[in-house]
Amino acid sequence: MLKVDFYELGKITEEKLKYVVIQSQYQNQWVLVRHKQRDTWEIPGGHIEEGESASQAASRELFEETGAKAFELIPVCTYSVTRGEEQSYGQLFYSKITTLVELPDSEIAEIKFFKKLPPNLTYSQIQPHLHHQVIDFIKDRSN
Repeated sequence: MLKVDFYELGKITEEKLKYVVIQSQYQNQWVLVRHKQRDTWEIPGGHIEEGESASQAASRELFEETGAKAFELIPVCTYSVTRGEEQSYGQLFYSKITTLVELPDSEIAEIKFFKKLPPNLTYSQIQPHLHHQVIDFIKDRSN
């Protein structure tokens, strides 16, 4: 059983965060990536490295996985994923990408643009929840 929960920014200390996920848009389409070892799509993101803040990790991962050179990066919330007794925390970001450059040499095979999330997601029990959280965040910002 897998459970995803959301928390306001600052409720979970930064030391507990292990991951960042960056739901991004480019020219009003969602940006997803495909790992070289998979045939499914995922929202860009990854591990926070030692000595990095969540924001620094999000900027680094966004560039490494999409080639985003110019972008706005906005923290949305903190989330947790619970599998059985194990709970891990991450920070969710929204990004509006204005400039993409050639994809850096990384574990990502390709990026693709979507009007909505595709059905073949790598983390299908997690990513739709994160996506909807960002959609709600965008709606709240425009009101």
